[in-house]
Amino acid sequence: MISSGHIKRAAAEAGFDLCGITAAKSFPRNGEAFGRWLEKGYHSSLSYLERNREKRFDARLLVEGARAVAVCAVGYKSPLSEGYAPQWPAKVASYAACEDYHTVIKSMLRAMMERLCAIYPDLRGRAFTDSAPLCEKQLAVEAGLGWIGRQSLLVTPELGSFVLLGEVVLCDDVDRYDTPFEGSMCGSCRACVDACPGGAILDGRMIDTSRCISCHTVERQPDRRIDLHGWIFGCDECQSCCPYNRRAPQHRNRRFDPLFDPRTMTARQWRTLCEEEFTARFGRTPLVRSGRSRIAANIAEEE
Repeated sequence: MISSGHIKRAAAEAGFDLCGITAAKSFPRNGEAFGRWLEKGYHSSLSYLERNREKRFDARLLVEGARAVAVCAVGYKSPLSEGYAPQWPAKVASYAACEDYHTVIKSMLRAMMERLCAIYPDLRGRAFTDSAPLCEKQLAVEAGLGWIGRQSLLVTPELGSFVLLGEVVLCDDVDRYDTPFEGSMCGSCRACVDACPGGAILDGRMIDTSRCISCHTVERQPDRRIDLHGWIFGCDECQSCCPYNRRAPQHRNRRFDPLFDPRTMTARQWRTLCEEEFTARFGRTPLVRSGRSRIAANIAEEE
């Protein structure tokens, strides 16, 4: 059996701000709600979400022998997270101005596992960050980290929703599991719903990805075209307005220091970047996922 104290200490030493632990189990109600969302076609171009539906809602089907899940969160809020001047023509989501979080969090989770394996040599487990069918936001709720807000993102009392998640699925029991977070602290606030430029936030904490600017600029593009409202990669509109984010602290982990400031670049500077310049300046960031040509086209559409 693993000590929860050892897990949380290893998470903190690896650079995470929060860590909660829950038992590996099935989430049938989430699976049913997800099925209804798919049936309505709200996933639009994200066809990969149709695969591995059973595994998504039961970590024991994803990792053989899974007994517990340690859910870790790290804050990434920066001055950029607070929004742009009105009509700014080339906006980038604040997470995308940092080193690609997939790379950073994976390395943090590996460091965490190394610390645990030094104490428990026979420990088995697998680490994930937005890279496998795993209902990480519900797992975070079960691990006591926060609640799922109206904009469908995890909101934590300490850090708001400007957090990135990583999970370690462990093949052993833990001596103490955290109490699930009960209810929602959104109250009657609908700031995120009102702020969404595309009207993508639906009732029931669902997102219509065909209307979501982030989906249009990052994922495979849906068939319908929408107004991007100046966003060229991602979108922070539903987060910058959230009261919990407004009073959340700036990020503490220096690995999430922004590598560039989009507010210093004009639309013309973005469009005239050559491939070599783009790679040199943004090669460590998530922007390479879209590539220079697509980002330039997003700006062209806005002017």
